[in-house]
Amino acid sequence: MPRSLVLERKGQLSLREIALDQPMGPGDVRIAVHTVGICGSDVHYYTHGRIGPFVVEAPMILGHEASGTVTEVGAEVTHLKPGDRVCMEPGIPDPSSRASKMGIYNVDPAVRFWATPPVHGCLTSHVVHPAAFTYRLPDAVSFAEGAMVEPFAIGMQAALRARIQPGDIAMVLGAGPIGMMTALAALAGGCAKVLVADLAQPKLDIIGAYPGIETVNIRDMPAGRAIAQATDGWGADVVFECSGAAPAVLGLPALARPGGAVVLVGMPVDPVPMDIVGLQARELRVETVFRYANVYDRAIALIAAGRIDLKPLISDTVDFEDAVAAFDRAAEGRETDVKLQIRMPGA
Repeated sequence: MPRSLVLERKGQLSLREIALDQPMGPGDVRIAVHTVGICGSDVHYYTHGRIGPFVVEAPMILGHEASGTVTEVGAEVTHLKPGDRVCMEPGIPDPSSRASKMGIYNVDPAVRFWATPPVHGCLTSHVVHPAAFTYRLPDAVSFAEGAMVEPFAIGMQAALRARIQPGDIAMVLGAGPIGMMTALAALAGGCAKVLVADLAQPKLDIIGAYPGIETVNIRDMPAGRAIAQATDGWGADVVFECSGAAPAVLGLPALARPGGAVVLVGMPVDPVPMDIVGLQARELRVETVFRYANVYDRAIALIAAGRIDLKPLISDTVDFEDAVAAFDRAAEGRETDVKLQIRMPGA
């Protein structure tokens, strides 16, 4: 049995062997896992035992941001072979579902997503995964960068939802990992400038080192005043709400220009109020984001081309034997940490 990082119950992690049922189908590949990122949702399951209706009721392997090496391919797989370096899209939809046929498989009610109860994640030695959701990494893309494709895909989804036009000015609320990914995706999508607002100066310093990014510490200057100064009072073409904070959601209409767009990326823990009239008075277009669909290949292409450099966002990489300590560190929420990664045994 493989040794895995198991969430036994709320607040309890262990490194132990656990039986897994991983049959290989003709369209599947078997992958030796190399690098796994720690996501906020993993930490939330660890500290709270649930996210909305998804409740940890049995031991579950964590992790869904992963890269690895193909070790075996199914009989019908033609685009991958043993030895290929890959990253994996963690959500597996029903290909015959109505949502999948519409191209929005991310909102398929039947989707099975790694490390979402009761589905095991990928912090284990090997996984079996559909080849259709497994992507070969170009030589220029490392395993560490491959494990960053999953969170970057959320930023890509947000940028696509925004319908960015070349030269747009955007504002991102929240400089957490997803806020940073969204800011970089907005630049890649055509924005001339992106303002990122947050309370944590160390995180602002990290994202502010990228060309095209300007930062706003809202302890010193309100986000509304910053975007007004940057646009001569007109407002942002696109506002990405990535914090999930109720005050930020309520204040969105004051940040966007008339006819602009608001993209809701952050997920509040509880229902939050929204200024509907404020949105209406400017005829703001409101878009929402839930994970991603059909963007992995685009994300990998941007990284391989050197258009997006995610390496500065990897704060530390720890060995699998130190994975529990890494989760405890992630739960601390250090302002200097963006993304922690775990290197699997034998990697």
